Amino acid sequence: MACRFSELVIDSRDPEALAAFWAAVLDYRVLGREDGGEVEIGPEEGFGGAAPTLVFAPVADPTPGKLRLHIDVSPTDRDQDAELRRLLDLGATPADVGQTGDETWHVLADPEGNEFCLLRRTLSPSGLPPRPGAVPPSR
Repeated sequence: MACRFSELVIDSRDPEALAAFWAAVLDYRVLGREDGGEVEIGPEEGFGGAAPTLVFAPVADPTPGKLRLHIDVSPTDRDQDAELRRLLDLGATPADVGQTGDETWHVLADPEGNEFCLLRRTLSPSGLPPRPGAVPPSR
């Protein structure tokens, strides 16, 4: 028996604003709000579906130093350049983590400075396996 990745909890200064940003990025919706200020977002099918949910938990102070985890996202309905413009319009900012300029991905930061990468390959929005003969995704 194994575990399954079901949700990711992200500390945030403004859970509502950060949840709204990531919901727009991932085409998720708000699934629930807790009395402590947590906001959970996820796909239409909710918790336990094919994709994990994200829970934004309020914290008073930002995490010091570089985070040891980041999210990678892939476009689903447009090419990387168009998706990059969309993410920047949503409030993402370019981030420098020492890239050489030869990478096939873009490093960005969400409105609270959490780094994430926009990968080049387009993926199915459904999470279903790629069609036969498709080239596997790469960063």
